[in-house]
Amino acid sequence: MPPLVSLFLKRLLGALPVLAIVLVGSFLLLEAASGDAVDAYVARSGALDAEQMTQLRQEWGLDKGPVYRFKAYASALATGDLGWSTAFERPVASVILERLPITLLLMVLATALAFLFGSLLGVIAGARPGSVRDRFLSIASLAVYAVPGFWLGLVLIVIFAVDLRWLPIGGIESIASGKAGLARLADIAAHLVLPVTSLATVYLALYLRLMRDRMSEIWHEPFVQALRARGLGRSRIVWRHIARNAVLPVVTMLGLQAAAMLGGSVVVESVFAIPGFGRLAAEAVARRDTPLLLGIILCSAVTVIFANLLVDLAYGRLDPRVRTGR
Repeated sequence: MPPLVSLFLKRLLGALPVLAIVLVGSFLLLEAASGDAVDAYVARSGALDAEQMTQLRQEWGLDKGPVYRFKAYASALATGDLGWSTAFERPVASVILERLPITLLLMVLATALAFLFGSLLGVIAGARPGSVRDRFLSIASLAVYAVPGFWLGLVLIVIFAVDLRWLPIGGIESIASGKAGLARLADIAAHLVLPVTSLATVYLALYLRLMRDRMSEIWHEPFVQALRARGLGRSRIVWRHIARNAVLPVVTMLGLQAAAMLGGSVVVESVFAIPGFGRLAAEAVARRDTPLLLGIILCSAVTVIFANLLVDLAYGRLDPRVRTGR
């Protein structure tokens, strides 16, 4: 069996207990919270008498004990059924599949831009530690990293959507525009510019600092001194040797930031009125929709685990010691 395939299978088997812990822990936390979906429904739609509330709890299965409800949910989940959303009155799977692709698109674009430009700027800064450009980029990255994502999003809206009117103010696409094909793709791309920029900028600063700090440490390694003694050019040493070794902790951070990126999308989607996975989670919490919340948490865990599996494979590709078990 190839080493990378063996590594992937080991990580996949190790992820199964994590999913079980997430499922049980989420269910227990939701059970410990006060109120239920009927209370949220009454607060949202108006008063119901006690008999109507009891009947509604029976229809939604809330009159059963937590052990019974968990067994029923686990058995349905084993068949691929995520349950019924009491807030949207639709299957949970259809609601999630409607919102999740939007958030995944936002996350993938933001992560790719943050990683590429952050690593590139980190190489530029770490190529000459202590230089003027190194200090400028380090101070700028620290300032950007300290800026809250929602505040940056609001500033971008004011400048580019309100004052200059170059980009849409929010949403994922123009409502009832009638566009199709390339015209619709261009419209969606224009709507994604500001949210992707605000979400990627903060993480770009993090990757820049990681890359720069690691490169400044590698400059003092003995093999770098040996390469310089052999007469290799500075640019070749930077790009072919130092940057390749320095990118490993940045790749590791990609997996750690997957959960943070998914959580940060809640704020960004709220600021830009994007009907994504983050806003769906907020709506499910407000309406106490337990099946939908469990489906959201479970899908989030699967997304983060899958992102970490990809990072492990990339790490094994970059570092032979990982895939050979040494």
